[in-house]
Amino acid sequence: MPLNSTALVLFSGGQDSTACLAWALARYPRVETVGFDYGQRHRIELDCRAVVRRELAAAYPHWAAKLGDDHLLDLRLLGQISDTALTDARAIALQANGLPNTFVPGRNLLFLGFAAALAYRRGASVLVGGMCETDYSGYPDCRDNTIKAMQLALSLGLDGPMTIETPLMWLDKAQTWALTEALGGTALNALIVEHTHTCYLGERGQRHDWGHGCGHCPACQLRAAGHAAWRSGQALPLPPGAAR
Repeated sequence: MPLNSTALVLFSGGQDSTACLAWALARYPRVETVGFDYGQRHRIELDCRAVVRRELAAAYPHWAAKLGDDHLLDLRLLGQISDTALTDARAIALQANGLPNTFVPGRNLLFLGFAAALAYRRGASVLVGGMCETDYSGYPDCRDNTIKAMQLALSLGLDGPMTIETPLMWLDKAQTWALTEALGGTALNALIVEHTHTCYLGERGQRHDWGHGCGHCPACQLRAAGHAAWRSGQALPLPPGAAR
């Protein structure tokens, strides 16, 4: 990995992608962000992206100097063909195949493909994503083997190395809170609570200790449980080097 490389962070405006953005800013001389409008039910997360970037830059001037352009790509065609609880107003439920109906087939594969094409044009050789195999809903496109396969395919298809970094892959949600505290102190976690959005239903009205959300969708439940474990000191130690 070249020391002067630019990283492109897949940035939704949620807790995990904000953790990844902070992680990248702590490591790379230049960091750009990319978001995707795919017709998501919780489209309010896209409105949070600019706010989170602004608040990060204001709170951490040394990061502000590294934070480059933001990009928003229109992938609404994905929402039109997805037929899921993330792209349509329906109850969240488990499907016959064992996956929740919040699974959007091919979403991360498309995100990484478009992000790699953008990175190629921007002179970036590193993609950073919040995919996680520890605390997740079983999505196959969040698994480490999937990401490794995509990294190989993208590098071959672009005829040059394209690294995909997944700093949260082996962390649970409690450890994610610990990671952001290690990266930016209590101020970063306060920023995440106040300004990010993770709720699948797109609800911003109620403010909990762990952030805004409905409080009962799978995303809110995971986030709340992780926050409670972190606050109670039950979070497992971070892997060596996770915050460096």
